[in-house]
Amino acid sequence: MIQIYHNPRCGKSRNCLIQIQEAGKSFEIIKYLETPPSYEELVLLLKKLNLKPLELVRQKEKIWVENFKNKPLTDEEIIKIMVVNPILIERPIVIKDDKAFIAREQDSWKKVL
Repeated sequence: MIQIYHNPRCGKSRNCLIQIQEAGKSFEIIKYLETPPSYEELVLLLKKLNLKPLELVRQKEKIWVENFKNKPLTDEEIIKIMVVNPILIERPIVIKDDKAFIAREQDSWKKVL
C-alpha cells in the first residue's frame, strides 16, 4: 500500500494525491501536521528517502529562518525540530514498503512503485 505524507493546504501535495487516486492505487493519507511523526518514524523515513535530516527541512519556512537557520545543529537536533514543528517537513512524501520519495514534481510519485 502507498502512503502519502499530505498537507491539504499544499497544491503540490493535493496534485500528487489526485494523481495517485486517478491511477487507482490503494493509499493511506498521513496528515502529518495533525499527527506529527515521532522521532523514530522520522529516522525511518529519512532512511527510506536516503536523505540527511537537513535535506528534508523546508528551509524557507519562517520558523526555520527565524529560529534555526545558520545555527550549528546536529542531525538529531534537526530531527527533533521537525517533530516539534512538522510544517518544516518537505511534502508530499510518497512511501511504499522500504522506498520513499519527495513527490514535488508531477508524476514523480511513480518512482516508488
